[in-house]
Amino acid sequence: MTRYFFVVLVMGLIGVAIIVKGTVIMFAERQYWQDVADRFVKENVTVKPNRGNILSSDGKLMASSLPEYRIYMDFKAGGEKKDTMLMNHLGEICEGLHRIFPDKSAAEFKRHLLKGRKKGSRNYLIYPKRISYIQYKEAKRLPVFNLNKYKGGFHEQTYNQRKKPFGSLAARTLGDLYADTAQGAKNGIELAFDTLLKGRDGITHRQKVMNKYLNIVDIAPVDGCDIISTIDVGMQDICEKALIDKLKEINASVGVAVLMEVQTGEIKAIVNMMKAGDGNYYEMRNNAISDMLEPGSTFKTASIMVALEDGKITPDTEVDTGNGIMMMHGRPMKDHNWHRGGYGKIDVTRILEVSSNIGVSYLIDKHYSDNPQKFVDGLKRIGIDRPLHLQIAGEGKPNIRGPKERYFAKTTLPWMSIGYETQVPPLNILTFYNAIANNGTMVRPKFVKAAVKDGEVVHEFPTEVINPKICSDNTLTQIREILHKVVSEGLAKPAGSKQFAVAGKTGTAQISQGAAGYKAGRVNYLVSFCGYFPAEAPKYSCIVSIQKPGLPASGGLMAGSVFSKIAERVYAKNLRFDIRSAIDSTTNVIPAVKAGEMNEALRVLNTLDVPVQKQFEAQKGRELWGHSQAAPSAVILQNQKVSAGIVPSVVGMGAKDAVYLLESKGLKVRLNGIGKVRNQSIAGGSRLVRGQTIALTLR
Repeated sequence: MTRYFFVVLVMGLIGVAIIVKGTVIMFAERQYWQDVADRFVKENVTVKPNRGNILSSDGKLMASSLPEYRIYMDFKAGGEKKDTMLMNHLGEICEGLHRIFPDKSAAEFKRHLLKGRKKGSRNYLIYPKRISYIQYKEAKRLPVFNLNKYKGGFHEQTYNQRKKPFGSLAARTLGDLYADTAQGAKNGIELAFDTLLKGRDGITHRQKVMNKYLNIVDIAPVDGCDIISTIDVGMQDICEKALIDKLKEINASVGVAVLMEVQTGEIKAIVNMMKAGDGNYYEMRNNAISDMLEPGSTFKTASIMVALEDGKITPDTEVDTGNGIMMMHGRPMKDHNWHRGGYGKIDVTRILEVSSNIGVSYLIDKHYSDNPQKFVDGLKRIGIDRPLHLQIAGEGKPNIRGPKERYFAKTTLPWMSIGYETQVPPLNILTFYNAIANNGTMVRPKFVKAAVKDGEVVHEFPTEVINPKICSDNTLTQIREILHKVVSEGLAKPAGSKQFAVAGKTGTAQISQGAAGYKAGRVNYLVSFCGYFPAEAPKYSCIVSIQKPGLPASGGLMAGSVFSKIAERVYAKNLRFDIRSAIDSTTNVIPAVKAGEMNEALRVLNTLDVPVQKQFEAQKGRELWGHSQAAPSAVILQNQKVSAGIVPSVVGMGAKDAVYLLESKGLKVRLNGIGKVRNQSIAGGSRLVRGQTIALTLR
C-alpha cells in the first residue's frame, strides 16, 4: 500500500510540474519561444514572378526585366582565415575590380576596402552603382569573392530592372515602370497590359534544416505573358531618324511621326520628340495621342468630303478667291499667297491642291451657314469627332463644337472648315486619312497584337472597325483623286516620290496661345502632312506633325519632306523582287568548271542546261579525268590520259577529286589551303612511287 501511494505521489508531482512548466512557457516565455520558432520557419514569403517581355511585331525584344545587383562585403565573415586570405589577395582583387569597373582605379578600390575592413562592417558597399549580371559574375570569380558568403563575406542585393534594348525607340509608347517595381507601371503598354505582364505572385515558407534554410513552395508563382506589339523596329528607326534630322534642321520644339498599316490599323512606328533644355530631343510625352491642337489644313479634306457627300459641290465647282483676301462676317480670310495677288477663280480640286483657305471656307459658309448643324453632323458621320478608345492611356478627345454650344459665332463655321476653332490629336487625323486609303473603312489604331505564354497565343487583339463606311464610293473616289493631285501637282510635291505615287494633304497653322490668342509674342506654327502610299494600292498611312517657333513654316517643305523620306525607306524595306525577272533569256551563263572527273561534270552541266562541247567519248562505268575551258557560248570539256606508273597532274581540281585520284594511285596526300589545287609537290608526269607523300597547295 505504501509503495502504491509513493508511485501515485511521484506521478502527481510530475504532472503538476508539467502543468507549471507548460504555463510558464505559454505565458511567461511565450515571446522567447515564438522568436526561436520564427528563426526556424518563415511563413508566407512572397515570391515575385518574372515580368513578361514586350516584343516587336517581328519578334525583337523591346522591353525585358533584367537583374541588376549591388555588391557588399561582410568583413567579419570567415574569421581570421578569411581576413588573411583577403589581405594576401587584396592587390589581385583590386586590379580585378578596376578591370570590371574602369571608372575607379585599383588604388581607389584598395583604399575603399581597407576602410571597410578597419570599420569591421558587415554590409559594406563595394561599388556605388548597380551592376549588370555579367559584371556580377566577373566579380564573383575574384579571389575570396568566389567563396560562399559565410566564408568569404561577398554578398549581393538583387533588383529587377526593366531594360529597353533599343534605347529610345518607341520608349514613350512602350512605357515605364516605377523605380519601386511593387508600385507597378506608369504609362504606355506597360500600364495598359500590366495585368498580363506582371503575372501572379507565389507563396513559399522557409524552414531551417541542418543550419540551412530551405524554400518550400506553397503556391508557385506564375510568370507574366509576353506582349507582341505592332511596332516594327526597322520602321521605327526610319521614322525616328528622318524626323529628328528635320527637327534639328528647323529648330523645332515638338515633332510627331506615326506610321500605320492601312488594313489592320497596326501602328508600325510612333515617334514623339520634344526639345529639352540641353538642345537634344527626347520622348517625354505621347504627343501623337494627347496633343490637342488645331490641325489646320489637313482638316480641309474632311470639310470638302462632307460637302461632296451632301451633293453641295463637285470637284469642278469653282470659287473666285480674288486677290487672296476675302471678308468673312467682318473678319479677313487670307490665302497663303495673298501678298502675291491670290489664285483668282479655281475649282475644288485646285482649292485643295494649293490649300486655299478662302476656297474651302467660302464653300462651307455658303452651303451651311443657314444650318451649321448639318455640317457638324457630316463630320460626325465621317467619325472624325469620335474618341479612339486606344489600347494605351492618355489620348485626347476631339473637340468639334456644334452651333448650340457656347462661343459658336458666325465666324466659327468658316474657320472650323479650315482646321481652326477645333482640336483633334494627330493620331485621330491619321485614322481619318487611313480610312480614305482603306476604301472608306475606318479601323481603330492598335499597338498590341497578342499576348503569348510559353509560345502559345493566350489573347489575340483583332482589328476593330470604328466606322464601316465614312462616305459613299463616289465621294471616296473623288477625294482620293484630289489627294493624289495635291501631291503630284500641288503644294505637297515635297512629300512625293519618283518610285511610287503618294496621296495626302499638307497643313500649316498658327498655334493658339490660349487666352493670349495667336499673335502674343513670337508666333508658333504647326506644320504637318498626312497621307498614304502607294496611292493606287495603299499599304501604309502616315502623319508627320511638327511644332516650330516663327517663320518660315511650310507643311509641304518641312513635314512633307520627312514623309517622303519615311515612305521611300519603308517602301524599299518591303521590296520583294522575283528572281526570275533577273534572268536574261537571251544570254547563256557559262560557269567556271574545275578540272576533275569529266562524266560527273557533264552530268551536272546537262542538268543545269549549260551548253557543253565535249572532246572525248564517254564510256559507261569508266572514269574519265580531264579539265575544262570556258568558251563564249559553251563549256569545253577535254580529257587527259592518266598513265599507270606516272603521277597524274591534279592542278585545277578540287580537293575531293584530287585526293581520290592520287590515293587511288597509292600516294599519300597532304592538303594546305582551300579552293582549287594550284601546286603539287611532285610534278605531274613524274615516276610514281607508291607510298610517297604528295603535298597539294590549294587557293
